[in-house]
Amino acid sequence: MSIPEAITEQDALLSVDTSDNAFLEGLLHPGIKVRPLFLDAHNGLWVLRVKFAPGVTLPLHFHTGCVHLYTMSGCWYYSEYPEQKQTAGSYLYEPGGSVHQFITPADNGEDTDTFMVVSGSNINFDSDDGAYINTMDAGLIKAWVDAARNEQGQQDMRYIAPSVPTLV
Repeated sequence: MSIPEAITEQDALLSVDTSDNAFLEGLLHPGIKVRPLFLDAHNGLWVLRVKFAPGVTLPLHFHTGCVHLYTMSGCWYYSEYPEQKQTAGSYLYEPGGSVHQFITPADNGEDTDTFMVVSGSNINFDSDDGAYINTMDAGLIKAWVDAARNEQGQQDMRYIAPSVPTLV
């Protein structure tokens, strides 16, 4: 067996360094800081590092695809499973079709720092009356990120975004 030829030429590794601690604030919800890592609107895949302040409650949401979520620090839980708190070192897999509401306890002494890989969309609903809020996907997040990078003076914040497919 021989080593296959490279199909994709690459001059450098596609890598994002999050140790610079540059985050965008107020992007997805108040009390949230986002560091985009990979946004692929064409394939519906988004990878983010997200810090949630203590006391954050996200809207109730339905996932059209699966989620992989790793908790690096802090604590969070879903309102539907309050006894299953996720803490530093926890890895969670959610299958498509999951419905839940994310909460960070108000008494958390620190931000909850997470790394997430999400395919598909989050369809967000008002937790009180069930009214539709929006559909959040990689394309919407990319638009928010690109606008926020300029507004918050983070133009040099890099993330990986596959190019638009072309007809060859």
